[in-house]
Amino acid sequence: MNLLPNATSTDVQEQQPRVAVLPIGSFEQHGRYLPLITDTAIACIIGQEIASAYPVHLLPPITMSCSHEHASFPGTVSISAKTLFAVVDDIRASLARSGITKLVIVNGHGGNYVMSNIAQEANVDGPVVSLFPLGSDWDRAREHGGLTSDRHGDMHAGEIETSILLHAAPELVREGYSEADHDGGARPFLLVRGMSAYTASGVIGYPSYATAEKGKAVLESLTASYAAHLDALGEQS
Repeated sequence: MNLLPNATSTDVQEQQPRVAVLPIGSFEQHGRYLPLITDTAIACIIGQEIASAYPVHLLPPITMSCSHEHASFPGTVSISAKTLFAVVDDIRASLARSGITKLVIVNGHGGNYVMSNIAQEANVDGPVVSLFPLGSDWDRAREHGGLTSDRHGDMHAGEIETSILLHAAPELVREGYSEADHDGGARPFLLVRGMSAYTASGVIGYPSYATAEKGKAVLESLTASYAAHLDALGEQS
């Protein structure tokens, strides 16, 4: 799969989009069967689905973010929350100089808590930034896709992530997901003790339930849900 948008400057000039879409992923472990780029790939896939359905300016992804809770697993790389904040802020400023003042952040990694602060600050003087998908968007997508697991139990490298990749990028999924289910429990001190306190494999979820058909339905639901975010920003869908 190609994670990068291939629009030309002329394409953007002709389209004159009012909203940019920024995928943000991570570079962190996802068990033995999904790659370190999983969150980035999923954010890009969602962004591509949105760009195929709405007149938006799709940006290339930010590929490293706040994965500090995964630090004990080999290969994981993080940047600080303040760095991520600064990068997104710089991107917003650059977009504004070109006349695009609205931004939807497609966040593929749940640990990027600072994204909420970015939206919180940016929207003081009016709606210009929306975070997507919200928890409610994911819940609707799970229901639409007929997923067996819930959002808490299926936190990482589980049914929903594996399903999306089985549909959109099956070449990224290795063997072993059908035997990798793990219940991580309540996880009250995840940010204190890290992922390794709750899973030896790096998995918290139920990848054995994953299918390409579920992944397709999840993406269909998310694409439909995006319209409400355009409305919230004062843009027509």
